[in-house]
Amino acid sequence: MSPQLLQTSAIVVSIGLLTSACENLSPGENAGLFGAAAGLATGIPLAAAGVDPAITIPVTAGAVAVAGVSAYVIAKYQASERQRKIAEQRARVYLAEQAQKQKEQQAAAAAKAKQQKKPRYIAVQTVKEDTNQGKSQVMIFDTQSNELVGNNVYDLKSSPKVGQTTKFDTYTAEYVGTGS
Repeated sequence: MSPQLLQTSAIVVSIGLLTSACENLSPGENAGLFGAAAGLATGIPLAAAGVDPAITIPVTAGAVAVAGVSAYVIAKYQASERQRKIAEQRARVYLAEQAQKQKEQQAAAAAKAKQQKKPRYIAVQTVKEDTNQGKSQVMIFDTQSNELVGNNVYDLKSSPKVGQTTKFDTYTAEYVGTGS
């Protein structure tokens, strides 16, 4: 493959990524965009280095699949007022239940009780609106400031397990489901 073709391809892809706003794309469009970018970013260098196509093609396909699925799993929307209220209510119920459990544990094993460190951020399930396409919709709640973080709803393709930690933008949050 000629270096000039590689350079031109890389420039076109870079310009396309830099000028497109991914925020308003659907989960499927994001998956396609990021899958294609990952495929190009993986396949072009391998082909340019002279790696055997029997290796290059499967590796590139794997990169496309991983990036596409990862981009599709989490989509972000603006929360409706109803989603905000329900997520905040569920987060407060969860925190109250956790505080009660912690008190019970401390009373049961007074000397040996170790305080459970509550996570800084929790992902709380909220209600699905017409714009949501995934199976589960969550919002992020800050347990220190005791309020929702922003107005974003994360539209998940599948629900994580309760207690599982997941990355949402710059927040790492523990999934608590509906908080009950």
